Amino acid sequence: MDQVISVFNAIVGGVGSVWGALGALAVPVLVVLMVFVAMGLKINQEWERGVVYFLGRYASTRGPGLYWIIPFIEYVKRVDVRILTVKLETQETLSRDGVAVRVNAVVWYKVIDPAKALNAVFDPYMAVLQASETALRDTIGQHGLDELLKNREMVNAKLMDMLERSASKWGVDIDTVEMRDLDIPEQMQRALAREAEATREAKARLIKAQGEAAAAETLVAAATMIQSAPAALELRRLQTLSEIGTEQNTTIVLALPMEMTQAASGLIDMVKNRT
Repeated sequence: MDQVISVFNAIVGGVGSVWGALGALAVPVLVVLMVFVAMGLKINQEWERGVVYFLGRYASTRGPGLYWIIPFIEYVKRVDVRILTVKLETQETLSRDGVAVRVNAVVWYKVIDPAKALNAVFDPYMAVLQASETALRDTIGQHGLDELLKNREMVNAKLMDMLERSASKWGVDIDTVEMRDLDIPEQMQRALAREAEATREAKARLIKAQGEAAAAETLVAAATMIQSAPAALELRRLQTLSEIGTEQNTTIVLALPMEMTQAASGLIDMVKNRT
């Protein structure tokens, strides 16, 4: 009986030692597992997208919030999908009619395909910057100075169209393009000022000539009317005398009709002949 009890105690002691060894091993394993899981947890902000690569190959694109990747096997690159601004420095180029102009612009763009933006081009910002500078020079060279000065919206639309064709290959969308400052040489500015002044003077002369022509037509119509009705001329003379009489003038010049002057001359000649 004693032997049986001793054997049982030996078995129980062996099992307890095994469980004790397993318990001591489970603690570090659990810690390592927790660290492994924690290393794979990632969080994207609302304006970020995470491009996940599995052993160097594109795997997926993760949106905002919490997600998990396999540590050491997968890694993530974050891409900002907000609208970004590219400012083009002032550069000098030639217009279609050979005028040297200094121009700068601003481009607003955003990434719409994060995976393509990372895989197709090294730096999306620099790619948009270089493409914008090239497109700006090409657009200026395709338009004359008069178009650049008077039709800025059309030039901006043409510039945006050229940029979109390049940016679409990089997963980038061009939101807005605005050509800011357009400076021309001082000599050309003076020439444009003289041209504008000449245009204004020509317009003023045209308006004056049109006014004189209208006045002449009115005078001709009045003369025709008076010629057809001599009494109207006499009424006009009487009206003029009435207006002169109301003024405080010391001298009044009386305008007599030609018929009255001729009649008076005839009477004087008759008196002279009788005497």
